[in-house]
Order: sequence, then C-alpha cells, then structure tokens
Amino acid sequence: MLKRGRLTPLTLAAMPESTLRRKKSFPVRWMRAAAAALVPSGLARRFARALIGLVVIALLVSGAVNMWLSYKEATASAVGVQQEKALAAAERVAQFVAEIENQIGWTTRAEWARISVDQRRYDLIRLLRQTLAITDVLFIDGEGREQLRLSRLEPDVVGGGADLSADPRFTRAVVDRVWYGPVYFQRGSEPYMTLSIAHAGRKPGVTSVNVNLKLIWDAITAIRVGEAGYAYVTDSAGRLVAHPDMSLVLRATDLSHLPQVARAVRNADGDGDGFTPETVVGLDGRAVLSAHASIPRLGWLVFVELPRREVLVPVMATFSQTLILLGVSVLLALLLGGWLAWRMVVPIRQLQAGAQRLGEGDLAQRIPVASTDEIGALAQRFNVMAERVQEAQETLETKVADRTHALARSLEDLREAQDRLIQTEKLASLGQLTAGIAHEIKNPLNFVNNFADLSVELLQELEDALAAVGPSLQPKLREEVAELALMLRDNLARIVQHGRRADNIVKNMLAHSREGGGERSLVDLNAFVEEALNLAYHGARAEKPGFNIELAKAFDPTVGQIELYPHEFTRVLLNLISNGFYAAHRKGLNDAPEGFQPALSVATRALPDRVEIRVRDNGVGIPDAVKARIFEPFFTTKPAGEGTGLGLSLSHDIVVKQHGGTIDVVTKPGDFTEFVVTLPLVVAPPAGRMG
Repeated sequence: MLKRGRLTPLTLAAMPESTLRRKKSFPVRWMRAAAAALVPSGLARRFARALIGLVVIALLVSGAVNMWLSYKEATASAVGVQQEKALAAAERVAQFVAEIENQIGWTTRAEWARISVDQRRYDLIRLLRQTLAITDVLFIDGEGREQLRLSRLEPDVVGGGADLSADPRFTRAVVDRVWYGPVYFQRGSEPYMTLSIAHAGRKPGVTSVNVNLKLIWDAITAIRVGEAGYAYVTDSAGRLVAHPDMSLVLRATDLSHLPQVARAVRNADGDGDGFTPETVVGLDGRAVLSAHASIPRLGWLVFVELPRREVLVPVMATFSQTLILLGVSVLLALLLGGWLAWRMVVPIRQLQAGAQRLGEGDLAQRIPVASTDEIGALAQRFNVMAERVQEAQETLETKVADRTHALARSLEDLREAQDRLIQTEKLASLGQLTAGIAHEIKNPLNFVNNFADLSVELLQELEDALAAVGPSLQPKLREEVAELALMLRDNLARIVQHGRRADNIVKNMLAHSREGGGERSLVDLNAFVEEALNLAYHGARAEKPGFNIELAKAFDPTVGQIELYPHEFTRVLLNLISNGFYAAHRKGLNDAPEGFQPALSVATRALPDRVEIRVRDNGVGIPDAVKARIFEPFFTTKPAGEGTGLGLSLSHDIVVKQHGGTIDVVTKPGDFTEFVVTLPLVVAPPAGRMG
C-alpha cells in the first residue's frame, strides 16, 4: 500500500509489470544514458564528455585562480603583519637606546667639566639609580685617562688614571660623538653593549656605560606571529643579537649566510625597512616568509619570520572546497550530460533510420517533426530533401534524355570544330606548300621570260640580216624566211604574254602565303584612302590609254587616325578599287545602256569602336552563285590572262586575319557592287600565317 508517497514491498509486488516498467523506465533510461555517456563512442557520448570536460576545466581553472588569489592574499596579509611587528620591535629598541642616551646626556654638557670629582661621582651614581639597564659607568677625561668607574657589581674606582686614549670607547666617541660597541656577554649569561658619548667643549671627555640588553631580548621573545612565528635581531654584520633561543645568541651565531639576512645587510644603506614576500629558508631549515626592519641608530636588523605552512592553511582549505565542489559538479554534469545525450540520441537515430530507408529506395519516407530546435529543423530539411529526391526520380528519365541530346549536340559541334581545325591546318600546310612551289616555279619562269625577250631581239637581228643581204637571196627563200619569222614573232609574243601572267600568278601566290608582319603605324585614314584611289586611277589610265571613269569621294572628317599595317592595307585598297574599275569599264564596253557613264565612289565613316570603308562601282555586279566564292584562292570571273583569282583572297586575309576586321560585299547583278571594309580602332598583332 502507499504511505507518504513511498512504495512498500507488498505494493510493488502487487503492481502489474507494465506499471513497474513505466515507473522505472525514466530513471533507468537516464542512468543508462549517463553511464553510456562515459563510453568513448557516439555523437551524444562525445557531447556528454565535452560537457563534463567543460565543467571540470572551468572548475579547475576557477579553483586554481581562487587558490592563487587566496595564497597571494594570505601572503600579503602575513607579510603585512610581520612588517608591522618588525617595525614595532625596531622602534622599541631604538626608543630604549634613545632614553639611555638622554639620561647620559646631562653628564656630557660643557659645564659638567667644571664641577668637582665628588659632584661628578654623585651624578654618575644618580645615573645608575635612574637607568636600571646601565650596569657600569666610566668617566674618561680629555687626555684619555680614567677618572671615575662606578659599577653595580664591583667596587667604585676614583682617579684610577688608567690610560684609555687608544681604547675605542674613547677614540670612537670623540670622532663620532656617539659610539655603540659590539654585543658581548658578561659572565656568559646576558648580552651587553657599550655606549660611549663624548662631552661638549674643547678636549672633551667621554662618558661610557655598559648596557644590559635583556630588555631587547624580552621584547623580541614577546613577539608572536601566528602559531609558530618568531622574531630575532642581528647586528650590521649579520651576527645574532637577540633570539627566542638564547643558546643561539650565546654561541654568537652568524646568520649572514641566510638569503634574507644577506639581502637586508646589503640594503642597509637604503631606507632600512622592507620585506621579502618570496619564500626563504629559516634558521631551522624550514621554508618561511620573512620581513625585516632596520634600527638606524644601531645599524641592527629586526627579522620577523612565519613558517610557510601556516600561510598555506587557508589555501589548503580553499583547495579542499574546490575538490568537493568539483566532485559534486562532475556528478551533476554526468547526470545532466546523460539526460541531454538521451534527448539528442532519439531524434538523431530517427534521422539515421530515415536516411537508411531513403538510401534503400523508400522515397516516401518522412521523419516526424517533434521539436522546433536545430534537430527539428534538420528533420524538416530531410523531409524537403526526400520530396525533392522523389520528384527528381520521377523526372529523371526525361532529364537524362534531354541531357543526352544536349551532349550529343555538343559532341557534334565538337566534331565540326575539330573538322574545321583540321581543315585550317590543311590550309596552313597548303599555304606553306604553295610558297615553296611558287619559289621553285619563279626561277625557270624567269629564264623563260628572259629568253623570250632575247629571242625577240635575235629575230629582229635576223630580219635585219636578211634585209642587208638584199637581192642576193632567192625570193622564194625570202618569203619562207619572212613567213617563219612572222610565226616566230607571234609565238614569242604569246610566250611573253603567258609568261607575264604566270609571273603575276607566282607573285600573288607568294603574297598570299607570306606571313602578315610589317610595322604598324598611325595613318590619316582619309588621306591614305585618297592616295590609294589616285594611285589606282593613274595606274589604270597608264595601262589602258582610253580608260575614263567618274570618281566620287565622301570622307568622314571625324575618322582621324587609325593604327594599321600601311603596306598590306594599300594592297587591299588597290585590289578593291581596281576590281571596281574593271567591272565599270567592262559594263561600258559590252551591254551598257545608252548614256552610261562608268563611276566609282569611295566613302569612309566613323563608328563608336571601329571605322568603315565603302568602295562602290556601277559595274556588272556579281551573281549570287559567284558571290559565295569570290574570296576563295584562284577563283576569278575574268577572262583567261586578265586575272589570277588571288586578289580578293589576299585582301580578305589582310583585313580579317591581319587587322582583325571584316570585309563584306553587297551587290545587285547588272546594277552595282559595293565592298564594305570594317576595321577596329586598335589593331592586334597578327597570329600565325595568313595562308
């Protein structure tokens, strides 16, 4: 039965198993997750370990900082107390010595030298009665001789006359006014010190007393710092003057080897006070924290030392608290990390299972979104991804077909580009072959032309020789020779005509295959075109005396200068203008209408990034079947012997390949032909051969 919220054994036995499982499931799962978090595997376990590590590191750092601050604070507090104790002891010793000096002072005035010996003895007796720390008093006159000696332990001596002129009690007091003697032990029991003060006036005497330092020993012994702290006094050389352990003082222990004493002795000329917060070694060999203060009038040093273990007591308490807090925090972090790991593992495993089923082909798989945190957002994104994958699967075949078609088309374009590249390489090789063949043909062709000219001259000489023979030659033979000479002259004329045509073909072949080099330069395009027009016109009139044509010029003044290859581009203009002259002149000779006048116009025009040159004639025009081939090498519409078919091909290569421009033709058969040359404002250097 249930009592006060607790389950008794009988109640547990009577409960159904499912109820027990539900009641135990949450803490059991939590504990299992907490235990599993310690196993080095899995994302959740790494998260739990990271959480525990973060807590441990934070607590360790915090504990270390607290311990360090606690240690520094305890050290500073202890050193401060030690410093105060040392200063108080030093002030007490200095006050003790100053009071003795004041008591002696009234025996050192100038008028004290004028009183009688009895009065002086009375004054010294009164000094002994008033100052209990003085055990012996001695008066030394200005000559350094003992005049009075009074003691608490020995009989008085009056007028002893002992010579003390070389004794430090006299010499040092006269020089320094006040002399503090070294510490000594009378009868091996208590420490004493000699104090000598010089009198005022000329040839002063000296009052010297022996002072019992037991009061100093009592003051040092009474100093307590903590439970085991203690104080001691050394002289300016580091010898022990007062210590709670009197046996050390009686043995005249030298402490100058201790680092704190050696440092204080070295700094004796400074301010005289200070402390050493670092850990040093004490008299008993233990680590102590030391502070000191100086007694300026005596040059002595007061040290107060505290064992370091007492300073570490609060630090160790802080350390214990940190360990307890660390243990509790690790336990809480373990439980919290296990709970967080359990909360994290469940949705991650759902995502893992869903991804596995999706990878196996179940595209309809969806993850239930049960939260709005990052894992819930990840599940939502997973569902979106699954939907898109399902859509992509449905349209995959169509996309693959489209992609295959696009790839096939790209492959076809690539093959066409490859064929064009191969054709270009063949043309380049053909150009090189053409140049070689032209060079080989030119030499024998020159011989043919030269010997044809020479044969004409020889034939003329033969005719002159026959004319010189006159009637002596038979008429029939003369007729035969004349007939043969006429035939030879006709043959030689044909040889010369065809030789020149062949020579022009060879020259054009060489020009067609020549590399497009030369020098680029800036030229005034309008003046350049006009000069080419004039040159072509006068050349045509010289070749055909009856040639006549009407010229028209329309130059755009904004064209200005342009950079090009002048020599090569002059050839282009001459070819285009000469072809225009030929077409217009041919139309006038053949089937021109009545009143037809051959005409040719040349125009230039400036465009935003290029210039345009137009050459238009009113000749026979170009048929459509011929227009597509006019830029092919060796293609011509002129009769045999009048053209080589290389002029327009060469012009096309110069404009397109060398200057980076374009050349187009606009024509109407029987009406006109117009060539349009477009050049960029900046001409790039030619790449490779033009052939």
